[in-house]
Amino acid sequence: MVSPHNTFIDLLPREEARLLESMCRPVELELGELLQEADAPTRHVYFPVDALVCLFATCEREPCAEVAMVGHEGMVGIQLALGIASAPLTAIVQEGGTALRADAEDFDAEILRNAELRAAVNRFVHVTLRQMAASSACLHTHQLSPRLARWLLMTHDRAGSRSIHVTQEFLAQMLGVRRVGITAAAKEMQRGGLIDYSRGRVTVLDHRGLRAASCSCYKTDRQLFTAMLKSAARPTVNPPALQSA
Repeated sequence: MVSPHNTFIDLLPREEARLLESMCRPVELELGELLQEADAPTRHVYFPVDALVCLFATCEREPCAEVAMVGHEGMVGIQLALGIASAPLTAIVQEGGTALRADAEDFDAEILRNAELRAAVNRFVHVTLRQMAASSACLHTHQLSPRLARWLLMTHDRAGSRSIHVTQEFLAQMLGVRRVGITAAAKEMQRGGLIDYSRGRVTVLDHRGLRAASCSCYKTDRQLFTAMLKSAARPTVNPPALQSA
């Protein structure tokens, strides 16, 4: 049984953390579950514990490309901090697990009232926007294999697990390429002993080797989140780094 803790909440000042936890209840998220749909009203805010959520841009009302991911370090529903009630992106569970869920109206009211909570959410908004910008630049400037390595590392860090459930079709959709390209890149990584791919699950075997194979965007991503965690940490709390191996 995983303790229902989310790093974003854990690093809030104690009073704000207790208040936010009192607004939440633990829920189990299922693989492929739709948490929010682009342009639809935001009904809940989610704080993943050991689940992983991918955020997608939509094309003709269908998810077409991943632009960000959220794990134990963050939250789904940041648009409320901007005073926007509708979701800008579609959120789909990539790795099932536990999350803390709060009612959007209650969270929105607390954001308006509580300056500390508002500042913390704004920091996460900033990092998420930077991540989206980096993902867009990465898509247009880097080759597929380094981008795939980056995505696997980011997923590993946020899910806190070496093994993640993902199909080649889903990877192709998230990285904006054809499935044949994913197949070739994954086989190359398997031959190099970096990953194992079997029955729809990818297992990271060599984290250091995968880092060497990834593009520079992965290092930038880690630096962004490390800086956010340090700036958010209470004086008595040592901010945890994203998972690594």
